[in-house]
Amino acid sequence: MKVFGLAGWSGSGKTTLMRALIPALVGRGLRVSTMKHAHHTFDIDQPGKDSYEHRRAGASEVLITSAKRWALMHELRGAPEPPLEALMQRMTPVDLLLIEGFKRAGHDKLEVHRPALGKPLLCREDPHIVAVASDVPIDGLDVPRLDLNDVEAIATFIVAHCGLSAHPASTGAPASPAAS
Repeated sequence: MKVFGLAGWSGSGKTTLMRALIPALVGRGLRVSTMKHAHHTFDIDQPGKDSYEHRRAGASEVLITSAKRWALMHELRGAPEPPLEALMQRMTPVDLLLIEGFKRAGHDKLEVHRPALGKPLLCREDPHIVAVASDVPIDGLDVPRLDLNDVEAIATFIVAHCGLSAHPASTGAPASPAAS
């Protein structure tokens, strides 16, 4: 399984790019999964639902399943957040695991950078950033600069960088949604 990340400061457009990249990569016949790091408390469950009540009662893990999907919720209960590598081992192998966030981790990453935010470039300090996607040209980069608005070029870069070979979609994956 190849691993590639999107890193950048909050508000740079990582999630927007990720949402556009997934159908572009799946449309090339690749099986893609994602992992997202949240810097805040989050909950995918809802108070009053059975699974929520199971966790609230003290269950360490709750698996909820249906004919359409399943989700496993694991409560840390004060334990430290697991390292990225341990979390990756829980993922079903696919062609490409795209990771959003984990900007300090040691996997290859594309930096999403908008100079208008006034934040420094991460690539100046992180040797694992192999390219920068920006909405404007940036002088003095030691890595390739990609146009943040050219999703197909970014997808092509990721496929080539990871040594993947795109092939016609034959995985039964849903077609890419129409551009809005």
